[in-house]
Amino acid sequence: MCIAVFMWETHPLYPFILFLNRDEYHKRPTEPLIWWEGEEILGGRDAQAGGTWLASSRDGRLAFITNFRELQSIPQAKSRGNLPVDFLQSKKKPIEFAEEVVKEADQYNGFNLILVDVRSKSMVYLTNRPEKTGNFVTQVSPGIHVLSNANLDSPWLKAQRLDHNFKEVLARYGKDELPLKEMVGQLMMDTTKDDLSLLPHIYSPETEYDLSAIYIDTTGPQGRCGTRNQSALTVKSNGEVCFYERYLDKDRWKENTVTYQIEMTTK
Repeated sequence: MCIAVFMWETHPLYPFILFLNRDEYHKRPTEPLIWWEGEEILGGRDAQAGGTWLASSRDGRLAFITNFRELQSIPQAKSRGNLPVDFLQSKKKPIEFAEEVVKEADQYNGFNLILVDVRSKSMVYLTNRPEKTGNFVTQVSPGIHVLSNANLDSPWLKAQRLDHNFKEVLARYGKDELPLKEMVGQLMMDTTKDDLSLLPHIYSPETEYDLSAIYIDTTGPQGRCGTRNQSALTVKSNGEVCFYERYLDKDRWKENTVTYQIEMTTK
């Protein structure tokens, strides 16, 4: 239950722009945005399984993941949240790492994973739930993309709404620098829900309705669940990374911003 909109190799100032909502049970322990693994990885952390939903590294690489909406699950599956961490630690090219993961893809519950190397201008989409005529691994083309809990750029209504709103907000700022905090409020707080007849019909109608918003806040059998972390990450052409996070801490919203510099030339 996460959603992300991103722009790749299209903006005149930013080779990469990302906005992401992470949805999770409120009782699941989570650590906010911080440097970890010897100051090499920057991101929030799932304190229960040890992985992450979004993280970046000092060498211009980043990864983010969403779960695939499905009814069946593997009881003893590997943790999907470890995949972004493994990629950042591996130093492999996105395509190389993706092709390795494909070999053990059946050991994970459904996921969508975006792998990025800004310096080599490489972005890969990996899923272990490809469409019938699709591939496990796909090179991502320049432009605007939305990733939710189906395949990349699937026409779910919430994804289409986020895509439309993102384009509108970008047009408002033109070629200027982007105010990330304000844009999170404009894009990622949308509580609009869609008509039941137009939803994916994977879960019960009541659950699908609750999950049809971009910003989710609902209560289920396992307790309160919804948007707990909101992230915005940009990389400028000069290698400046700005990573903003807004997160819930005991029902209070807090925020943090980390900026750092990467070397944009590959060795």
